[in-house]
Amino acid sequence: MSLESVSSTFLLFAFIFYCLSFGLFAIAITGKRFSAREPQEHTRLWSRFGFGVAVLGLITHLVFFFTRWAAAGHIPTSNMFEFMTFLAMMTMVAFVIVYLIYRAPVLGLFTTPVGFIILAYASVFPHDIQPLIPALQSYWLKIHVTTAAAGEAFFAVGFAAGLMYLIRVVDYTDSSKRGKRSRRGIELTIFTVILIISFVVNVFAFQAIGYEAKFDREVVKIDNAGVETTTTETVDYVLPPIVKPYNSKVISMDPFLGASEPLFTAPSWMNGVNAGRKLNTVIWSFLTGAVLYGLARLVLRKQLGAAIHPAMQGMDAEDLDEISYRAIAIGFPVFTLGALIFAMIWASEAWGRFWGWDPKEVWALITWLFYTAYLHFRLSRGWHGLKSAWLSVIGFIVVMFTLIGVNLIIAGLHSYAGV
Repeated sequence: MSLESVSSTFLLFAFIFYCLSFGLFAIAITGKRFSAREPQEHTRLWSRFGFGVAVLGLITHLVFFFTRWAAAGHIPTSNMFEFMTFLAMMTMVAFVIVYLIYRAPVLGLFTTPVGFIILAYASVFPHDIQPLIPALQSYWLKIHVTTAAAGEAFFAVGFAAGLMYLIRVVDYTDSSKRGKRSRRGIELTIFTVILIISFVVNVFAFQAIGYEAKFDREVVKIDNAGVETTTTETVDYVLPPIVKPYNSKVISMDPFLGASEPLFTAPSWMNGVNAGRKLNTVIWSFLTGAVLYGLARLVLRKQLGAAIHPAMQGMDAEDLDEISYRAIAIGFPVFTLGALIFAMIWASEAWGRFWGWDPKEVWALITWLFYTAYLHFRLSRGWHGLKSAWLSVIGFIVVMFTLIGVNLIIAGLHSYAGV
């Protein structure tokens, strides 16, 4: 068995252990009312099981990381699959560190899903080991990417604790405008998480049934001398095409629900080669996300935040606020080094300039400025509690857009990361 297949097996084990850990933490928090033991004893016992399994998952994740490193001959952080698996691993490292400090079982209930959702998202990308492109053949790949991901991992823990705080303190009986606005914000955050899950489920489901659709798209390019050339490029879909690429024709398309033709054509201004496919993916994610959210609301007969709210009653709101702040305070200097300082040094070596307004650079700066504002308002203006929690949640949404949206939607020098 090759090292690559060994590493893939250990990654699967890590995913299973993270899911199992989440289940054990859920039993620790929600099952105490059905246990014959004292509630505190029940929570403590099952939390130990949950934390132990999470650590076991982290160990198998580390084995995956180092075996893939050995198989590839370089640190496995060079494309979206490798980077997102590394981010999931660092999120679990951050969780273990923060958990050992605060011993808050409910932190496992919210952080382990972040880890395995990121891991599941990574798995939709090609797993093959690829040679490094020239721009990545530098020791700065190890330094820049690992420190940036480590900072973002602590932001993920801060997000989880911030979301827990919001669910804990929001009054679901408050009929005022402020109360309704807070509940809508929580539901929107949960719906955003469901959208990511929907994307993963869609891709896995249609890959499992072997769905395919191909389009030929004519692309007009103009060189520096003003000469136009027309080329034909093939666009492959793994999801049934609701939207086909602009200026394209169907080469092959498996029928789905009786449809043998796409319903719409992408608008002309979406002229990137993969723009139509990405729009199609977004539409599928929103459709299935809305269905999943609607089914959950139908089964629970209440807002999802309201359904989770009772599990938070045993938690000290101030502790959750403190955990969120401490996680972000740890992650901020690490992110500053990795995503800004080390990135600019590497950019100077690779491209001959420290800054070039590349979309990834701009959004990394936006992320840094956002968390700078968070710490400023927290320390100088006394923004504790609700304001601080909302900033931690919004901040991580900005992080995820920087990682996912910029890499996969906006063309730039970092577009290779989306391969």
